[in-house]
Order: sequence, then structure tokens, then C-alpha cells
Amino acid sequence: MTRFGELHFPGAPRIEVEPPGPKARALLALQAKYESAAVLYPKSLPLALEEAKGSTVRDVDGNLYLDFYAGISVLNFGHSNPAILAAAEAQLRRLTHSLDFPHETRLDLIRTLIETAPGRLRNASRVLFGSPSGADAVESALKLARHHRNRYAVISFEGAYHGQTVGALGVGSQTKAKAGLPPLAAETHFAPYPYCYRCPFGKGVDGDNGCCMEPARNLERLLSDPYAGVPEPAAVILEPVQGEGGVVEAPAEFLREVRRITEERGIPLIVDEIQAGLGRTGDLYSCEASGITPDLMPIAKSIGGGLPLAALVLRPDLDAWEPGAHVGTFRGNLVAMAAGLAGLRFLEREKLLDHVKEIGKSLKRRLTEMTDEHEYMADVRGRGLMLGVEFVKDRRSKEPWKEGVARIQMECYRRGLLVWKAGHFGNVLRLLPPLVTTKEQVEKGADILADAARAVRP
Repeated sequence: MTRFGELHFPGAPRIEVEPPGPKARALLALQAKYESAAVLYPKSLPLALEEAKGSTVRDVDGNLYLDFYAGISVLNFGHSNPAILAAAEAQLRRLTHSLDFPHETRLDLIRTLIETAPGRLRNASRVLFGSPSGADAVESALKLARHHRNRYAVISFEGAYHGQTVGALGVGSQTKAKAGLPPLAAETHFAPYPYCYRCPFGKGVDGDNGCCMEPARNLERLLSDPYAGVPEPAAVILEPVQGEGGVVEAPAEFLREVRRITEERGIPLIVDEIQAGLGRTGDLYSCEASGITPDLMPIAKSIGGGLPLAALVLRPDLDAWEPGAHVGTFRGNLVAMAAGLAGLRFLEREKLLDHVKEIGKSLKRRLTEMTDEHEYMADVRGRGLMLGVEFVKDRRSKEPWKEGVARIQMECYRRGLLVWKAGHFGNVLRLLPPLVTTKEQVEKGADILADAARAVRP
């Protein structure tokens, strides 16, 4: 049997009823009637799910889909992974919640996170659990950095997304999310990020003319010039691969230079691995490809094996809090910890990182081939199974084609493939399949995307 083939519903994709079917429409109508207008995902994909396995999901009308967004990287190990289900069920029968009292499951997960941490954090770090969202992990990192440095200002980057709580939203760059709100973090300063396709310094896309290093030089200038308007910061925060920003991968030399700049000045570097971590890019953590070591590393999403859990991995000398300085009643959910531990063991046992690199290259190759046929598919980027395609109306002007991405997303949905969107202008098709996706499923998904692209024109 094909590797990981037994983890999925057979025969996917398979459309039995034109979606959304009658049962889905009824549930969507009830949701629209009773749930807050803040609901997002059904507004783009009119989907009502019933059951899921591996990289496949079934809706309430019996349609089978290939899932190529995995709960936005929450389900790296696949839906209903048997190893994770067994561990979670066993823990649920023993003890569900223990605040932060010690427990074998908790300590096993902590040890595993420390033993697999990137760079100099490996076997030399500490772990903090907080509330179960990635935003809280970011909040705890910001809070600890400010406490450590006795400074308030933070430098973030254009294109950044770190969550929706006040502190995390403050260091995110999306202006729409902040519209109408009072100042969230008056001393957050946003520096250009190396988005090569739309180089903030106008140097082009090939990287051979030094464009990738301009953002690093700019950061050093901001920190060196007393009239740059940026106070000495408590921290610098970045994503090695920006997810919501459009699957924009920072070059390794840029990350190494940021690490040098911050290290020389004693500024904690917060590396957000919430979406790009836990094997998504083919490394356990996306920063490993550049060889840098974070000072503080928020992780969430798949760390709970599909259940809500978040953590902060940090340098021991930064752990200067008093007891109770950062608390949360849900930082003791042992079921999520058992699920996350099972997920990490599954990743190692099944050599999942090698698999991700192999099929990620195959999917990226297929996407790149599509750009030869479709002028509006202008830029393919990312690595592993964190890939994006930027759509434009015209390659010369690079005018974003947001409507085209929405149309292609719907065409994929009608054919049985679930994909999502991202990007500064909402014009990036984002592909985040579960890491257990098979090579055959990658080829089927790419075929569907190719058909959808042929059906849509600017």
C-alpha cells in the first residue's frame, strides 16, 4: 500500500452532489442565523463537514474532498491520526486537566520539545505553556522580552501576522484588522521584509542584486541611528516564512544577518514558528534551514496534534519571571499534551520530514509548470508543504488579482480540492496539505488546480 495511504478515506476526491448540497446549505443557513458575523471561512467556502481522515474530509452531503489547508496548519499529522487518537483517548480516561501540576505526560512533552529545539536551544531551553492559542504564545514572548530588557518597543516586519489578541495584533502588520481600534502598541515599528517578488526597495525578484539583504541593512540602520525614530527595542519578532503575508520565505542570509544584528546588541529575537513549524517546511522548525537560534520561540497549531495547545520555548537565562507572572487555566490540558507528544513521535518514527521534502518538491514543480501555461500565475514560492502562488492580472504591472484567486478557490472546491488564500492583497493561493498527504494525492490535487486554472481567466 502507498505510504500513509491507509490514513485517508479511499476514493477522494469524489463529488456526489454539487456543492454545497442541501444538507450543507441548511447548516450554513442556521450558522448565519445564530453565530456571530465574525465567522470567516464559510464565507469563502460554503462547506459543512461531517468526518475527516488523513488528508481527506467528507461533507454532510457525502462529498469527499482533498484537504490542502489542514486547518491552516493545525492538522500537520492529518485528521484523526490513529496514533494521536489512541494517545488522546487514553489520557482522557486518566486525567484531563491539572493546571500546571507535574504529570508524566506533561514532562514527556516538555523533554521532547527541549530535545528537538533548534540550534543552541536544543537540550538547553525551558518551556512555558499558556492559553491554547498561538496568539497567547506570542503574548508571553513579548511580555517576557519586555520584562527582561525593561524596554517596551518592538520591531516587527511588514507582512507579519502573529495573532488576534491585543499584544499579538499590535505586532502584526495588517492594517484592516486594526481599523477603528485604539492604539494597540504605540512603540511597534515595522521594518521592510525581504518579499522578493515585490521588493520593498525596488530591486527586482532575482536576489542577485543584493535586494534580499537590503531589509537587514535597513534594520541595522534603524537600530544604529539615534534619529531613526526607533527606541532601543525589547525584542525583534519575525516569521521565517510568513504565512498570512502570502507564503513569503525569508532568505537564509537575511535571517542570519538579523540574528547577528540582534545578538550583538543583546536584543531578544522572537521567531514565530506557529504556522511554519512542526515539520511544515520539511524541517521540524522553519528557522533550522538558516541555522539561526531563536531566543524565544512561540509554537502552537499542530503542537497539540489537532487539539488546542500552545507553548513558548526559551533560553533559560530569559526565564526571569516570578511564579504566577504568566498564568492560564488551560495551560494544563493533558489530553492536548498527550496528542501533541504522539504527533511528534509519529513524525520521528515515520521519517515524516523526509516525506515532506520529497512530495513538497513534487508539488512545487507542478505549480511552477503551471506558470508557463498561465500568465496570471506569476510567482511560486515556499518549501516543503507550505507553498503559495501569487496571482496577478498582468506580469508586467504585477497588479494583484484577488478576484481570480477567489474564483480558482471555488473552482477547486467544486472539483473536490480545498485550498485557501493569503497575501498582502489577498491574491496568493496558499497550499498547506497535511504532512501525511501521499504522492498520488499531490498529483491529483495538482491536476485539479490545473483544471481550475484553465477554467478561470482575468
